[in-house]
Amino acid sequence: MKRRNVLLLFGGAVIAWPLAAVAQSTGKAPRIGLLWPGPSGPDPVIEAFSHGLREHGYTEGQNIIVERIDADFQPGRFPSLAAELVRRKVDVIVVWSTSPANAVKEATATIPIVVNAMADPVRDGLVESLARPGGNITGNTFLGPELIAKRLGLLKEAVPDMARVAALWHPAAYGERTMAQMVKDTEDAAQRLGLQLQLVPAGGPDDFERAFAAMSSARADALIVLLSPMFYSELRRIAKLAVDNRLPASYATREFVQAGGLMSYAANLNSLARDAATYVDKILKGAKPADLPVERPTKFEFFINLKTARDLGLTMPPALLARADEVIE
Repeated sequence: MKRRNVLLLFGGAVIAWPLAAVAQSTGKAPRIGLLWPGPSGPDPVIEAFSHGLREHGYTEGQNIIVERIDADFQPGRFPSLAAELVRRKVDVIVVWSTSPANAVKEATATIPIVVNAMADPVRDGLVESLARPGGNITGNTFLGPELIAKRLGLLKEAVPDMARVAALWHPAAYGERTMAQMVKDTEDAAQRLGLQLQLVPAGGPDDFERAFAAMSSARADALIVLLSPMFYSELRRIAKLAVDNRLPASYATREFVQAGGLMSYAANLNSLARDAATYVDKILKGAKPADLPVERPTKFEFFINLKTARDLGLTMPPALLARADEVIE
């Protein structure tokens, strides 16, 4: 069957766009269910996803409907919120991170699911393989575990006298197997660099003060923060606590550095969110998630906040500064 082009009339304006496969049979604008693990309100990642939809010709409230549900970082709510999206009979579900994705997977085996910023989707059982996901799930990964050693190595270059490093981690951020791998990768990287490692868990924002007190008590020289959606939502607070506790810190997204953190090496999360919109567009035009490979980022950004370095009394090596994609003065 040839794809039809349909003219939609909104407020006197005529808009031509390739109609989604789902809309061809119903005559209605497709509905996207969006499960956000964090709190309500604007977020740059969600705005990047919305921007991606607009790039593909979709205008929210006109030729596409987005129904967002927020979990407020309460993992216990994921199953009920996933079930709610299924009851609403949305055409595609978009979800951020692994833990809520597992809940959505349990809730439906038929509605297409796009997961943004997965850590290790194969290890966590979300997909059969990156090349051929199988089932009803696809999306992208931010390569969380694989980059830990790189971040820790860069931090060691910035703080050459570092002997003890703390790692702030969120045990429930992803699946159990992925979290176990992230911890192991952190331990292995610290051992290769000859560092004493202190693993400091934080299950929620209320744990931050206690976590940083534990780092100070253990006389940590520096800090690496393992990525978590909850940590990302609290990035300004975490960056400030690190500086207040005189801890040079390495982060998993540039937004921490823009908020006052010392350095980061990571994929661009906003770019991943725009890519998630591309998956939605392909699915609405008839593609099956099982046949859409899970994308891995190929470009990584190295950010340094030179002002924070000065505040911490650090002199950043010129060779390290030369390798940075951006140096914040």
